[in-house]
Amino acid sequence: MTTGTEEPPATEPRPRGGVRGSTRAAIAARHLRTDRWWLAPAGTAAGLLAFVVYSTWRAFADTHYYAAPYVSPFYSPCLAERCRPMHAGPNGDLFGSWWGISPAIIILIFPLGFRLTCYYYRKAYYRGFWASPPACAVAEPHATYTGETRFPLILQNLHRYFFYAALLVAAVLTYDTVLAFRDEHYGWGHMGLGSLVFLANIALIWAYTLSCHSCRHIVGGKLRHFSKHPVRYRAWRFVGRLNARHMQLAWASLVSVALADFYVYLLASGVFDDPRFF
Repeated sequence: MTTGTEEPPATEPRPRGGVRGSTRAAIAARHLRTDRWWLAPAGTAAGLLAFVVYSTWRAFADTHYYAAPYVSPFYSPCLAERCRPMHAGPNGDLFGSWWGISPAIIILIFPLGFRLTCYYYRKAYYRGFWASPPACAVAEPHATYTGETRFPLILQNLHRYFFYAALLVAAVLTYDTVLAFRDEHYGWGHMGLGSLVFLANIALIWAYTLSCHSCRHIVGGKLRHFSKHPVRYRAWRFVGRLNARHMQLAWASLVSVALADFYVYLLASGVFDDPRFF
């Protein structure tokens, strides 16, 4: 006797055909929504596309990325020899002079890898570009669905490792933010508009990084009793509060890192001088 809810035998092929398959309700309309559901995926696609275009231009421009004491977050840490005038120490020894293309190509791999595999950004570009699905209660145009089990989407599972790399990048940007309060002629105590731009950027970068789902699991995962781990429990609750704002932090930090780079570009290209407070 069967209940009607049993899975088909392993040898029996599963019916395919996506939302238009024979096992789904026969609804002729593409969806039953009457609101402007397409605005959200269209806005997401436009925002992400704008950042991709801008960051690609800046990464390959290979110029105007340092205006003392500010260094663009797209180019830090600069590991090629050409960046030596930017720092007092031998920061370019790792790649030396043989690295012939923009130093930003080395750096952007890690924060972009972290963002591309981020759970929120997956939702964003799946809906905005791949239409999988484009919105809630709107059928996707694909006949089959394999999830993240095949190449290249199986690489999304590298997110936890990109998280560790993102921590290192955030630490370097924190160091750059500290240097943003130092004048090359007068020493510590300098503060310009760029100092505040960098301070806001690193605050958002850390908030976004720590709000990551992988961070939440690392902090509080695999614990049977929170009462026996009060420190980790408090840390888990803090990360959980950030995680509830993960989408907002993702967008805010994306905008802030682009603005920080653009600000350095304006200073380095001589558009204006950094307004100084003291």
